[in-house]
Amino acid sequence: MAEKVIFPNSTIGVIGSSPNGISLVRKAKQMGFKTAAYGSNAESPTLREADLPIVGRGNDQLQLQRFAERCDLVVYESEQVSSESIKYIQKFTSVPQGSEALELMQDRLLERAFFEQLNVNIAPYATIVSLDDIYQAISSIGFPCVLKPIQKGLMRTSQFVLRKQSDIAKCAELVEQGTFILESWIPYQQEISVVLVRDQNGTLTYMAPLETYYKEHRLIQVVVPAEVDKPIWDEAKNIATLIGDNLNYVGVIEVGFFVTQAGAIYVKRIVPAIHEAGDIYQYISNVSLEEEQLRAAANMPIVLPKVVQKGAIGFLQEKDFNAVKTQWILKENWFYNFFRYPASMLPQSTSGFVFTAGQTGSEAKEQLDSTGIWDGARLEEDKSE
Repeated sequence: MAEKVIFPNSTIGVIGSSPNGISLVRKAKQMGFKTAAYGSNAESPTLREADLPIVGRGNDQLQLQRFAERCDLVVYESEQVSSESIKYIQKFTSVPQGSEALELMQDRLLERAFFEQLNVNIAPYATIVSLDDIYQAISSIGFPCVLKPIQKGLMRTSQFVLRKQSDIAKCAELVEQGTFILESWIPYQQEISVVLVRDQNGTLTYMAPLETYYKEHRLIQVVVPAEVDKPIWDEAKNIATLIGDNLNYVGVIEVGFFVTQAGAIYVKRIVPAIHEAGDIYQYISNVSLEEEQLRAAANMPIVLPKVVQKGAIGFLQEKDFNAVKTQWILKENWFYNFFRYPASMLPQSTSGFVFTAGQTGSEAKEQLDSTGIWDGARLEEDKSE
C-alpha cells in the first residue's frame, strides 16, 4: 500500500464514537491536523471535539460521502465501526486501515478461517445452524463450551454457556436467530495481548506486552508489562508477527491470547484498531496508541516505544464513583480519566479508568486491589468477543 504523506493542516476524519474517538481527534489537533468526525449522535464527545462534526447513521451513504470528501484520510476508532461503511468511504478518500481486516474480524467464521489458514492454535469450534448441529458437534467440542453468533457486536446477550447435556435443549430458540459457532472453553491461567503497529511498508513495531483481567465478561484491569515467561512471549510475538504480515492493514493491531497452566497458547482474537486495553500506554511508555495510529495513517515514521514506568489501570463503572471519592483524597499516585458521555449516550459499560505506577506491574495491580473497588477481578473468558 503506497499512500502519500499527510502533512499538518490536512484534514483527518475519525469515524465512530467510543472514547478512542475523542482521544484520536485531540491527538490529531495536537499534531497540527484539522479534524472531522462522523457518528450517529450529535452530542457525542468525539463530534463535539472535532472541527467539522457530521451526523449520520452507519448506512447513510449521502452523509458518509459528505464526510469522506472533506477528509484527506479517515481512520476508524474501534472494531465496532461497520466494515460496510468503511468500504463505502474508500470510494471517496483514503482509509489506510482498509476494510478487509475489519470485515474479517467482525465475522467469527471468517476470522477462524483466517487463523486456520495461518495454522495458529485456536479453540476447537463447529458451525451451528440448527439444534441438531449442537448435538452432533458436542462429542468433539466437549463441555463446557460457548455458543456465539458469528457476527461480533450483534446479539451480545445471545450467547450461552453449555455445561452439561441438558443445556443443549435450552439453545433451541437461540439458534433460530441465525448462524452460530460452538466453541470449546479453554481452561486458561493467564490472558495476554501483543500490541503492534503496522506501517505502510508492512514493517511491524511492538508495544510492551499486556496482561488483562476480566469480571463478568468486562475488561476491568490491565497490567504492563505482562509477567510472562520468555518462551511464551516469544511464541506469542511470533504468532502476532505472522498475523500482522498477512493482514492488509495499516495501524494499531492487538492480538489477544489465552495461556494455559501447561504453557500452551491459543489465539483469542484480533482487534484491527485501538482497543481499550491500550489506554495504559499513554502512562507507561513514551508514545500513545493514538499517536502511533495517526503516524501510521499519515505515512510518518513510527515511534520506537520504550517503557518508562510499570503500572496498571482499573476501569470504572458509575457505581464505583462513591468508592473512588475516598481514593481521590488519599492517593497522590492515582491518575484519573473519566469518559464524559451525554445523557443521550447512557448507560455505558465503562465510565473511565484510573492508572497507578509500581515497581512492577503486579505491585501496581495490588495497589488497585487493596481498595476493594475491583473485588473479584479474575481471569475469565470474555464471551463478548
